[in-house]
Amino acid sequence: MGLFDKMFGHGATEAQKQPNAQQRFDELKRKYQPLVTKVDEQHIHLQNLHVQDNKLFIRGIAPSEAAKDQFWSELRRINPQADDITADITVDSSMGQPATAAPARTYTVKAGDTLSKISKQFYGDADEYMQIFYANRDKLKDPDRIQVGQVLNIPEAQGAPAR
Repeated sequence: MGLFDKMFGHGATEAQKQPNAQQRFDELKRKYQPLVTKVDEQHIHLQNLHVQDNKLFIRGIAPSEAAKDQFWSELRRINPQADDITADITVDSSMGQPATAAPARTYTVKAGDTLSKISKQFYGDADEYMQIFYANRDKLKDPDRIQVGQVLNIPEAQGAPAR
């Protein structure tokens, strides 16, 4: 599995219940694969990636205006009309800065754990697992590959209080 092989973020569970949602997601993901690659190259943290209103829905936070501009340039290169995608990319320049304090929480991976399961435990929503993935990019290369015994940083929930 690849980095962005499945729908995630607030609204993904509902999106997956729609008829042909996974098929449409796969179709759009193939079309926009260069954009998804650009997201990873530019260190844009995606909060949402799913189908909404039959369009690819992407919401994320870029570490700089330059990274955000790269995203939009790539999107326009692929589809100048952007008629099958909805994107919301904001900038948080502090993302590129090293953390000044240790994370408030950590979690040691147990047998049978997945990032979705851990996300459900801490945030109440399994689809928010990418928050944990991004907080652990130094240890994880793929959100589907975690190891028993790994100690993961658990960031505060974005947009809602953590549990």
